[in-house]
Amino acid sequence: MLAADGTAERLAFRRVMPSALVIGAGVFGASLADRLAREGWEVTLVDRFEPGHARAESGGETRLIRCSHGPEDFYARSARRALELWRELGEGVLVESGVAWFARREDGWEADSERVLRAAGIPVERMSPEEGARLFPSVTVDDLAFVLHEPEAGVLRAADGVRALVRRAREGGARVVIGEARPDGERVRLSADGSGAEAAAPGGGRAALEADHVIWACGAWLGRLFPELIPTRVTFQQLVLFEAPPEWNGPGWVDFDGAFYGHTRVEGVGFKVGPDVDGAEVDPDTRPLEATAEGIAIAREYLAHRFPSLGDAPVASAPGCHYGLTPDGQFVFARHPEHKHVWLLGGGSGHGYKHGPALAEHVAAVLAGTAEPEPRFALGERPRTRRLRTAGATP
Repeated sequence: MLAADGTAERLAFRRVMPSALVIGAGVFGASLADRLAREGWEVTLVDRFEPGHARAESGGETRLIRCSHGPEDFYARSARRALELWRELGEGVLVESGVAWFARREDGWEADSERVLRAAGIPVERMSPEEGARLFPSVTVDDLAFVLHEPEAGVLRAADGVRALVRRAREGGARVVIGEARPDGERVRLSADGSGAEAAAPGGGRAALEADHVIWACGAWLGRLFPELIPTRVTFQQLVLFEAPPEWNGPGWVDFDGAFYGHTRVEGVGFKVGPDVDGAEVDPDTRPLEATAEGIAIAREYLAHRFPSLGDAPVASAPGCHYGLTPDGQFVFARHPEHKHVWLLGGGSGHGYKHGPALAEHVAAVLAGTAEPEPRFALGERPRTRRLRTAGATP
């Protein structure tokens, strides 16, 4: 029998709606919360910080989105699907500037990427060094074999992208809770402070949250919460953004063998130079928020070599960030071996941001029972390689 206000009907509807508790509002968690909310799930998204926070692994100004992944067809197709989904998000998050790869060898990462992209029907163009030089006002190409250009790749505004995903998840009905979460079997224990009255346990203390599925998607903190299952290293990475005039609006760029990447001028951000060697291991809660003087000097030395007219450009900002690295650079998405309805999602490994919406699409299908987890994301031993991100070694 229905109450006059339809309460029984609403409660029955809530019982048939699948529910998910997503821990972590970085790009993986935010993308998943957004996907599930728009598919009709009852979603609660939990994080210690507001989305896009400076200490988050998905925070900061920008990330590249590119389909080139050397010989890896899986990640090339994932990035292409993610590009389509980022376009759908809108809100100025995606800057389709293209990405240029500085190939130092005829038979390296870039040549493998070209073969994979052409086979997948993804737009790509091989340029001579002189042709590639026309993409930039000033660039050194005498150490290059060719330039590989992805015209439909570009730059993502990172913190803005996370905030836009969370905003759309909220519009789809997701609830966002600020608080510190800890695993408790198939439940989640949430600190009362900052979590709000609806999450607080009677009498204060720690509240227990439950759902049909619990997904731990907390970036570099995943290995700390599940150290026996997630063998990750957290490294300190340093970025430098230089001031550049408007004529430097142009593509992103990657020097894979040189272990540098960045982008030309992005409005409100600047010209980015990122050394892509593995930094020192750090605690993500205490790692520096700014690059060191040495890190800035390394970035400027590369800038002066590759883009000589910017060699003396002023520094606009120099943020520190971190990577949560798996041994092989592959992501993690797997069921907890002891808890059927608990899932672990993470291991972005310095290249995961761009894939967020496509990975969420896969995860949502697995949770709905219409797909099986991708085997490459499974728990267990993995070989050590960095080939999904850079050829650079630890200094």
